[in-house]
Amino acid sequence: MALKDTFYISHGSPTLSVDDSIDARQFLMSWKKNVFPQTPTSILIISGHWDTKIPTVNVVDSINDTIHDFYGFPREMYQLKYPAPGAPKLARRVKELLKKSGFGRVDEDRNRGLDHGAWVPLFLMYPQADIPVCQLSVQSNKDGTHHYNIGKALAPLKDEGVLIMGSGSAVHNLRALNPHSTVAPWALEFDNWLKDALLQGRYEDVNHYEQKAPHAKQAHPWPDHLYPLHVAIGAAGQNSKAKLIHSGIELGSLSYASYQFTSADS
Repeated sequence: MALKDTFYISHGSPTLSVDDSIDARQFLMSWKKNVFPQTPTSILIISGHWDTKIPTVNVVDSINDTIHDFYGFPREMYQLKYPAPGAPKLARRVKELLKKSGFGRVDEDRNRGLDHGAWVPLFLMYPQADIPVCQLSVQSNKDGTHHYNIGKALAPLKDEGVLIMGSGSAVHNLRALNPHSTVAPWALEFDNWLKDALLQGRYEDVNHYEQKAPHAKQAHPWPDHLYPLHVAIGAAGQNSKAKLIHSGIELGSLSYASYQFTSADS
């Protein structure tokens, strides 16, 4: 079963796992019904919460651990589990494709499970936790083009039924969050620039967003939550079509914009 689509999900706050007032929670819970009814053979998720100098995959032979990598939240959130099977064959395939495309060294981590950028959206999208999951790291010491090229290298996985999904936040500046604030103009301007660039297929501009986008450094003081987007774009293909599948800004500046990329040959 070949898949034509890749995705970028803005996972926002970890409270997405329990807070029904967050619109994105309802969006993700309706995933199989309203967005993507196909059942992938496995899932490759690229989360902004795993940042390494070298591309790294988690190689889990049994069940992925649920990593509660957040602090100061309600106790119930630390009791949540997402016991999805590991995907060691997929992990080795990811390594093979990246090395074939000239990435050289690709590391394995046999002890790491799924961080909240991975398991929280999957917990809502695929609550049965019955689809094997492999996680791939980002490299914040690299740039958007590096991650776009990672996506290009991994594009053959779609023909093998693998769902490739980036997980981050379209605007992510934790120091700017304010529960009592209206939407910050700079956050809205960046969010709209990104939307327009993606829907118009200006992927090179997105690869070089630091120079092209307004308020780029304010929207992303650190690039880790945007780089999963570049992987999703690259895996979809140069002439893919982008679709905004969810939007909204919470806490003044935290964007939940999410995108679907459909390959041009579909």
